[in-house]
Amino acid sequence: MILSQVQASLSLLWGLIILVIIGSIIIAVVGALIFFIPAAIIAGVVWYITNNPNYAGIAFLVVALFSLFNR
Repeated sequence: MILSQVQASLSLLWGLIILVIIGSIIIAVVGALIFFIPAAIIAGVVWYITNNPNYAGIAFLVVALFSLFNR
């Protein structure tokens, strides 16, 4: 009886730990996506105007680095 209660509490603890880890990963991914939205928009505009993926990549990197250093 006591052993089953201990197992239930341990499984609840592991479930909460896994839930916190998954939540942290989701928050980090959403934060990264929000961080890269302006760079992706500018890169898309540059690619649409020039039709050159190299220029679009350079624009993405420049805007992403500017956003990173601007924080």
